[in-house]
Amino acid sequence: MTSNVELAELATRHLWGQFSSLGRSVDGMTVIERGEGCYVWDSQGTRYLDGLAGLYTTQAGYGRSELAAAAGAQAETLAFFPIWTYAHPAAVHLAARLADLAPGDLNRVFFTSGGSEAVESAWKLARQYFKAKGEPLRTKVISRDLSYHGVTMGALSITGLASVKGMFEPLVPGAIKVPATNSYRLPPHAADDSYFAEEIEQAILREGPETIAAVFLEPVQNAGGCFVPPDGYFRRVREICDTYGVLLVSDEVICAYGRLGTMFGCERLGYQPDIITSAKGLTSGYAPLGAMLVSDKIAEPFADTDEQFLHGYTFAGHPVSCAVALANLDLFERDDLCGNVLANEASFRAALDDLSDLPIVGDVRGMGYFYGIELVKDKGTKETFTAEEAQHLLRSFLSNRLAELGLLCRADARGEPVIQLSPPLIAGQAEFDTMNQVIRQALTEAMAEMQRFH
Repeated sequence: MTSNVELAELATRHLWGQFSSLGRSVDGMTVIERGEGCYVWDSQGTRYLDGLAGLYTTQAGYGRSELAAAAGAQAETLAFFPIWTYAHPAAVHLAARLADLAPGDLNRVFFTSGGSEAVESAWKLARQYFKAKGEPLRTKVISRDLSYHGVTMGALSITGLASVKGMFEPLVPGAIKVPATNSYRLPPHAADDSYFAEEIEQAILREGPETIAAVFLEPVQNAGGCFVPPDGYFRRVREICDTYGVLLVSDEVICAYGRLGTMFGCERLGYQPDIITSAKGLTSGYAPLGAMLVSDKIAEPFADTDEQFLHGYTFAGHPVSCAVALANLDLFERDDLCGNVLANEASFRAALDDLSDLPIVGDVRGMGYFYGIELVKDKGTKETFTAEEAQHLLRSFLSNRLAELGLLCRADARGEPVIQLSPPLIAGQAEFDTMNQVIRQALTEAMAEMQRFH
């Protein structure tokens, strides 16, 4: 058996991690070996509360034998077959089930391998849809500053994070940005929260409505720290899209499958999109799978015609992944995971709001099981940390200290410095109490650390 030290050495020598430096990780090389419920253990036997559900993914928690059994049974029956002009039962049943669960007329399901691919597919579908409708100039898309929509070239272009884009420029042209719904830092020139939606209309008018294909928005924006839209935001965005003939894409790679307490985030926030992009929680991370849910209106030019959507992936709709997703949806129903989120979100919020007495905590925001804590240098003025200070606070200190105290979460400075929390949907009061205690200790120590840093 490979020892802990040997595993770490092999990983350092050969494994190129995602968004990671080779051999220079300030976090060291932790090898996570197993999981159960809301907890994971590393190769040295240390237990951690997974406060990020892997990466907003393990909705049903770890160690679900039903999901492992579903994968094994499907692999024995039909391990793989593509859905390029063919079908297999697992993909058929999952597509029908998602169409039944989805709001409105989102009755067509296009599978992918993950979230970036789902977003990439949505932009390509929007472009081909408008060409088929005789509006070939509609190629541009609008998304929000600081938003993260994926890493493929189209999805990266839609992404609003300059820090992850520069190395890959030039990107796909025609990706327009509007302000994120950061009500905590409302711009001085904005009269009120209605500013955020109206900026979308102004962007459409500046570019020319005849050139805009779609608006891509997350129900609650991840990057920047769980920006919740103001009341009426999505109602107004839907009106704007309808006025100018623009598609509304709800990017729910994170927010779908119970993260906000409903199967789809748009349901919680009361709007009807033309397309939903999803992944992550669809299988609770037990197998890779993404899904783009498409309205009948968008599918119409492709139905009963020779028009093909010229796009696809080898492993999209993989039989094993689809079987796992079906079993995962069974768990959602049996254990009422969405109901658990709705029943406990107030307690989760209270555990985080309790930290607001700390001078470093500027804002707590989010909903469901998806929250961000923005950290500030001065609570009264909302002064933020410099880039150097944020790097030291988050990467050099907090990430390591939170893990040392037994909590895995995200300490992120892609916008303002934030701690993000997104536990498995089975989490309850014991997990909320642990998060409160660990974060309070870590932030108290962080304030002293920042005094020394100066």
